[in-house]
Amino acid sequence: MKIDNTDRRILAELMANSRLSMSELGRRVNLSSPSVKERVQQMESFGVIKKYTLEVDYEKLGQPVQCIIEATMKNGNYKGFKALIETMDNVDFCYRIAGNACFILKMRFENFAQVEEFIDSIASYAMTVTHFIFSQIDVNAKRADR
Repeated sequence: MKIDNTDRRILAELMANSRLSMSELGRRVNLSSPSVKERVQQMESFGVIKKYTLEVDYEKLGQPVQCIIEATMKNGNYKGFKALIETMDNVDFCYRIAGNACFILKMRFENFAQVEEFIDSIASYAMTVTHFIFSQIDVNAKRADR
């Protein structure tokens, strides 16, 4: 499938707000609703659009502490580490990466003591570097404005 600039604008709008109606999406990219619907369905069928998600305000749910954690394996037990992470419901993402660290995770916690407990709980698997998140820049909203 060849992606053109209109498809890219559709994707930018959907990344900013995946709940847009086809008619509103069409207005924003200057296409008719049926044309937009056809393009979206084609991108879904080719796997360009994989899923629709929602953004949750975790602070309102009692998890105001967010951080990015780099984990560098100590003992090569990648499977054990991955199995542990898969059981945790406060992990937003976990990527296996190249570079100084082996994994990078985004996690949320109720308080700093929970961050410390998590770091202690994986000490047998990995050394960590923790980066606390203060704020977020909404790059998808800016992309949709272009």
